[in-house]
Amino acid sequence: MAERSFIKEVEKLRLGVGETFHGEGILAITKALLENGVGYVGGYQGSPISHLMDVLADAQDILCELGVHFEASASEATAAAMLAASVHYPIRGAVTFKSTVGTNVASDALANLSSGGVTGGALVIVGEDYGEGSSIMQERSHAFAMKSQIWLLDPRPNLSSIVKSVGDGFALSEASNSPVMMQMRIKSCHMLGEFTAKDNIAPATTVKDALESPRRDIDRIVLPPASFLHEQEKVTKRRPAAVDYIRENQLNEFFGPASSKHKIGLVCQGGLYNTVIRALQRLGLSDLYGETDVPLYVLNVTYPLVDEEFLAFAADKDSILVIEEGHPDYIEQELRAMLHKSGSLTTLYGKDPFPQAGEMTGGVMLDGVTAFLKKTAPDALPAKGRSPNKPGVDINPDLAKTVPSRPPSFCIGCPERPIFAATKLVEKKLGKHHIASDIGCHLFSINAPFDLGATTMGYGLGPASASAFNSKDANRRSISFVGDGGFWHNGLTSSVGNAVFNENDGVIVIVDNYYAAATGGQDILSSRADNKSKSTKHPIKKAVEGVGVKWVRQIDHTYDVGTMKDTLEEALTTKVKGPKVIIASSECMLNRERREKPLKSKAIVDGKRIKRTRFGVDEDVCTGDHACIRLSGCPSLSVKHLDDPLRDDPVASIDQNCVGCGNCGEVADAAVLCPSFYQADIINNPSRLDRFVNKLRRGLISKVQNRRDANRLVFQEIKR
Repeated sequence: MAERSFIKEVEKLRLGVGETFHGEGILAITKALLENGVGYVGGYQGSPISHLMDVLADAQDILCELGVHFEASASEATAAAMLAASVHYPIRGAVTFKSTVGTNVASDALANLSSGGVTGGALVIVGEDYGEGSSIMQERSHAFAMKSQIWLLDPRPNLSSIVKSVGDGFALSEASNSPVMMQMRIKSCHMLGEFTAKDNIAPATTVKDALESPRRDIDRIVLPPASFLHEQEKVTKRRPAAVDYIRENQLNEFFGPASSKHKIGLVCQGGLYNTVIRALQRLGLSDLYGETDVPLYVLNVTYPLVDEEFLAFAADKDSILVIEEGHPDYIEQELRAMLHKSGSLTTLYGKDPFPQAGEMTGGVMLDGVTAFLKKTAPDALPAKGRSPNKPGVDINPDLAKTVPSRPPSFCIGCPERPIFAATKLVEKKLGKHHIASDIGCHLFSINAPFDLGATTMGYGLGPASASAFNSKDANRRSISFVGDGGFWHNGLTSSVGNAVFNENDGVIVIVDNYYAAATGGQDILSSRADNKSKSTKHPIKKAVEGVGVKWVRQIDHTYDVGTMKDTLEEALTTKVKGPKVIIASSECMLNRERREKPLKSKAIVDGKRIKRTRFGVDEDVCTGDHACIRLSGCPSLSVKHLDDPLRDDPVASIDQNCVGCGNCGEVADAAVLCPSFYQADIINNPSRLDRFVNKLRRGLISKVQNRRDANRLVFQEIKR
């Protein structure tokens, strides 16, 4: 199951010409693909594009009606390799994945695709996971586009522009026989809006047609001497064809007056257009609808650039500001070269007023544009330090002083938390170990309270990154973690197979939560649920044993901290040589709650008996040591102060967000902590037996409490 269902929303994909489409950016992209006759679609989930994969999965009936083939690919490389169908055949194909890490994984296939070129339109929709909402290292797709000569679209953040860019991307690809990337920023993927729909178009040639009528052009196969010709063709034929198409079809846009009395202008990436307009609006130089007093040249295609367009824009201007997000300043460098070669005297500003790297947030944009205007057109600015929209309000409040940093952490009831609690307990006994982390939810173990993990090198590469520590002379073994998603993506061969081949003696913990949980809970090979269109229920244990691992332990209840601790300790101390693999399995609590909550709610409404488990802390027993919190970190486990004047230290407390996983009590037991945790069962629609037992318990508890109160020493104030 996925994080979110789009079963209802995908019906909007059936809208026809002239009808108004309302929805999210990812839903609009899917509609645009169908309107442009796509023949096949593939991809791999990853922020911020995960939900596009979920939309496509939920829309399979509609895709099949049109003859469109869809695959949830095993990796980004698998997805990119699908585009081979567009090399010899006039079929439009699209794939999607997270960038830049996904682009890196897909680089081999994309480089070969770009070398040989395409016949049908090939569109790569990348989720540009850059900026303050990102979960990965900060890099851009631009460098890859330049390196492989893949044209890069960056549409303005509104649904009409995004939908148009999908069609432009296919047409540009076919006009230049080159693959095209379209980057979708985090905010664009999930923004809401509307556009006027068109009819869906069935592909003129389907993959079925291609399969039944094979074609082959040896000049398109990447092998010398053809590959040497491909390099020349990219530069002498494909790029000029792309530039001509971009210019003739006006894919880039101009806004504002043709010239400014201040002789200034702004050049920006399409994806930054909304932020630029907001900055100008706050300075009184534009309204919210984009009616700007400053000329704008908006690059919906950021690679390749069109010399003639830019030079014409710069012709009557003394100063131009290039607004480019991230580092290096690829666009700025290329525009400077254009001005230099043409002999233009226009001064170009780029990173000068902006930070060298980082997201162009509203505050950063406003500061940069303001600094540029102060230097080039100071009379265009409003009163110093005040917003024209709200006089007397500071333009740039310093939120960093009031908003605390909030690192990511495990969810309430996460089955991965007890794995790392067990690891901490083992290290307390055996000492510190080198721990290699991996991409996925389990990477949160690097933060408090666990503070585990030294490196993370890529999805499924946790054990691979520990392979350098394969020392036969050391008296200690490395520990590495890999998730079930990373295991099937890359880890089976690159990590586990590599460890077997090289006789690595380290310990590998495969964290199996039944899904690709970090990307939204999509099913994978080892998922234990039925999937009507995919093959699931393939055990990780069999795959591990199949590549030659001899020492394997399967734990099907990670919340048993004692068993986890003992198994990990055995793996670190056994005399058995070769990789030791522990498969720690429990279902992702978020997915479990998504599945069970609606069923329980319906059952309660229907009058059925439902029992829910909650945990609590006995305030009289809790010592205030808080070791339970240090070994758990659950957000529902916190502290509270008592009214008792003899108890200065706060005690542990469990709030109403508890999902009853029992991890806190298990940790307390495994670590030999205080026995202050208790379990309470909440019963909806209780039976007669439940009511009778409850009455007996209350009576017994009341008697015990009365006896205790009778023996309690009480101090009373005597008034004289």
